[in-house]
Amino acid sequence: MEQRMESAAMAGKKVITDPHESAETDNARGGRPRDPNLDDAIIEATRRRLVVDGYSKMTLGDIASDAGVTRPTLYRRWPGKFELVVDALDFGFRAQRAAYPNLELGKLRPFEAFTEAIRRVDPSYFNPDAMILMGNFMGEALRTPELLEIVREHAVEPRVNLVEGVLTDLRSRGEVREDIDPHTVATLCFGSYYAAFLRGDNDREDLAEKVAATLWPGIAVAPT
Repeated sequence: MEQRMESAAMAGKKVITDPHESAETDNARGGRPRDPNLDDAIIEATRRRLVVDGYSKMTLGDIASDAGVTRPTLYRRWPGKFELVVDALDFGFRAQRAAYPNLELGKLRPFEAFTEAIRRVDPSYFNPDAMILMGNFMGEALRTPELLEIVREHAVEPRVNLVEGVLTDLRSRGEVREDIDPHTVATLCFGSYYAAFLRGDNDREDLAEKVAATLWPGIAVAPT
C-alpha cells in the first residue's frame, strides 16, 4: 500500500492521506462526519471508469487514484465494486429525473404529450455517454446479470412506462385508437434511439419529433 501511494505521489497524482484518513477514523468512532466532497469525487470517478473500462475491467485501485483518495478511504464507504457501482448508477438515475422539464404531460396537447414522452425515453437525455454505458451493461448480462437487472428496473422500465402511461391516458380520452398496443409502441420508441446510435446518426436532437410524426398517423383517432 505504501509503495502504491508513493508511486502515485511521484506521478503527480493528488492522494489524500493522513488528514482525511484521520477524519475518517474519527467518524468511525462517532466524531467528525465524513467529507461529502470525497463521496462525490469517488462517484464521478466510478461513472467515468464505467464508460472507459466497463464493469469487469474497472478496478477500485483505478477509481481511488482517479478520485484522489486512498483505497482505505474508498473501502470505508463501500464494501466492494458492485455496491459502489450501484450507488453511481443511482446518482445517474436521480440526475436524469431532475433534468426533466417541469411539464404536466396530461395538460399538453395529445401529439405534444406523445412527443415529450418519447423525448424522455432517450437513454442519453442526461448523460451523453449513456449508450456506451448501456452497451457495457448488456455485455455483463452473463457475468453480472444483477447489474443489467438494476438498469432495467430503474432506467429502462420507468422511461418506457412513461410512454405507455401517456398512450393509455390518450386512449381513455379518445385521442388514440382503442386497438393500439401501448407496450409495443413504447418499445418501438425506446428502440429508435438504439437504432439511430448503431446506424451512426450522430444528430439525434429531433429524433423524438421524427418518431412521433411517423407513428402518430397510425395510432391517432382520425378527425371526424
